[in-house]
Amino acid sequence: MTKQKLRIALFTGLYAPFLTGVSVAVHQRVRWLLEQGHEVFLIHPQINDRYPKNVGDRPMPGLSEIQSFPNLTTYAFPTKPLIFYKSLPQPLHYRHWSDTKLLEKFKPDIIVVEEAPQMRGLYSFFLQGYGRPVGTQYARRTGTPIISLFHTDIVEYIKYYFGKKFFSLVRPIIPILVKQFSNSYDLNFFPSQEQLKKYKAFKCQRAEYLSYQGIDCEKFHPRNICYDPIPNDKRPTLLFVGRITAEKNVNQLIDIYPLIAAKIPDVHLVIVGSGPQDREIRERAQKFASGITIWGESHGTELLGWFARADIFVNPSITENFCTTNNEALASGTPLIAVVAPSTSEQVSPGHNGFLAQPNNSIDFAQKVIAILGNPELKAEMTTNARPSIIDFDWSTCMEKFEDKLYQIVEGSKKVEVSTGAIKL
Repeated sequence: MTKQKLRIALFTGLYAPFLTGVSVAVHQRVRWLLEQGHEVFLIHPQINDRYPKNVGDRPMPGLSEIQSFPNLTTYAFPTKPLIFYKSLPQPLHYRHWSDTKLLEKFKPDIIVVEEAPQMRGLYSFFLQGYGRPVGTQYARRTGTPIISLFHTDIVEYIKYYFGKKFFSLVRPIIPILVKQFSNSYDLNFFPSQEQLKKYKAFKCQRAEYLSYQGIDCEKFHPRNICYDPIPNDKRPTLLFVGRITAEKNVNQLIDIYPLIAAKIPDVHLVIVGSGPQDREIRERAQKFASGITIWGESHGTELLGWFARADIFVNPSITENFCTTNNEALASGTPLIAVVAPSTSEQVSPGHNGFLAQPNNSIDFAQKVIAILGNPELKAEMTTNARPSIIDFDWSTCMEKFEDKLYQIVEGSKKVEVSTGAIKL
């Protein structure tokens, strides 16, 4: 029996041209849902002249790629730059726009809120943001099911951006905030078992694991070596792809480099991305001459080439929640060295497809890199194992599970309505 197509309202705190793993994942999710014939109302952040010009000029997939779908409706909510990161958006207060009115017009079967903590204002610890849980007022009034998808470790972000001293002061109230926030939604989904465990300890309510964070394994593939950005460079290459921000811990890669170069003199570290720490990273890298390349942003086939070209993908961030770039590297046949973080143990099998290093331990991280580059047999084995280790997280597989969950939630909501005699307004 053919399932009835759903009317899905999807709020997101991040979307193209704002470049993050979240915005890329949301776009892929919306496109997949549209391809299945679902009606999607995408409510996304507005780009305006308050942001740096290069933000709006990014050649990344976005609305232009999906606007031809007749089952798509969109709304760009008003924004201003995030107080601590001027290239990312925060929604204006609900006095400036009404999520309830938008939903009243669309009448969704289910509401999905991606990166709900940012929409509320937790990224800035309530200095900015919408000011209340998005979509919940309409959901409560009409009985429409509403779920949130967690992408970011907001607790670690608060620690990074406000400092450890401030964090120690507010630490006792964080479980209260997390409980209150998560209790606003019918279900809160996490793509990582370890992240789920961590937030349950913070009294996160109605929390479940769901592997909704996939990647396109046909797009990210070892054959992309044909797009090698530096085809005549035979040096062993370490690659990082991500935002150049404090919470990504990119500075540690500069600390690690000379330790590796002492054993592997021709090693080449390539840092791909942009962010608030860009100037600092470039200045620190200058003393290592051609050994470190700060590439800047990369898109399209060039980026695919970088993932396939690298000998090892390196990620020193301790804030990751099932990191997309880690998976893209593995799908491209590139071994991974990451630090122990809430999700990395679910991506890295030590000795099989990479290694896990201790957080903020440059010596341990460097030794793990040297162990691979100094052992051709081990490197070849890890390269062979990398892609099969992540193939279960292919985008289509993850989205089928997500779609099944949406149907399950909607059907469960209808049964509750019938049993209680509730009538939607």
